[in-house]
Amino acid sequence: MILLINKFLQTQPTVSTSAERYLLIYMIGVLLIVTTLVVIFFIVFQKRKNKLLLDKIRQQQAFDEEIAQTQTEIQEETLKHVGRELHDNVGQLLAFASMQLNMLKTQVHEDVKEKVSDTSNVIKESLQEVRELSKSLNSDVMLHAGFEDSIKNELSRLKRMKLMDVSFESYGGQVIIKNEKDAIILFRILQEFMSNSVKYSKAKLLKIALDYTEDMLIIQASDDGVGFNMESVKKGAGLINMKSRAELIESTLSLTSQPDKGVTLRIEYPILKRENLN
Repeated sequence: MILLINKFLQTQPTVSTSAERYLLIYMIGVLLIVTTLVVIFFIVFQKRKNKLLLDKIRQQQAFDEEIAQTQTEIQEETLKHVGRELHDNVGQLLAFASMQLNMLKTQVHEDVKEKVSDTSNVIKESLQEVRELSKSLNSDVMLHAGFEDSIKNELSRLKRMKLMDVSFESYGGQVIIKNEKDAIILFRILQEFMSNSVKYSKAKLLKIALDYTEDMLIIQASDDGVGFNMESVKKGAGLINMKSRAELIESTLSLTSQPDKGVTLRIEYPILKRENLN
């Protein structure tokens, strides 16, 4: 701006009187003040605009987090209710059916006793599976058992049902997840992965490994199933649900896969940072 003013002055004829000289200086001063005010106004306007945009983004993020948290809580209450219904109602019906068959076994001919006995055993196994399933759906039971033991119980259930072989490993010494809500969310994410493996992967082996570091818990789950092409497969509701749950607890979640090379899930959970946010 000063260079432009100097150039302007150099191109003007010599000022003949002091009055004209003062008038020119006054005009230049006014021009400088107006220009400065315009620049200041523009800077203030941009800062205010940026602040409003940031506030809007933060409000949207807070709204999205609240919606995701509400959905998670509703899902958790629904699962808890289903778990109780399975244990209290379906479990009782199966127990009653098993008792009736045992009574019937003493009243039938020898040639049908074996069939009745086999049916009774199937009902007993079904009753056991229903009770185990009800436990895995009920977050109160999961919290009582603990995070690691709940994972082991779920893997044992899959193996007992002969759905696939399983493997569980833990490194770095077990650390209790003090934030109960976070423990439930992590367990539900792993349940989602295990369920997808059973339904879609045709896997023979499912592995879960927990690696405890000073401030992080790294969870890795993988199967040896058919896998899929990451570029050609659209993000399904399951993956979106797992990622949104991970974001709620400030964790990073990645899913990798290749055709015929299975699927690997990795979660990095900031266990030290989150322990006092229950």
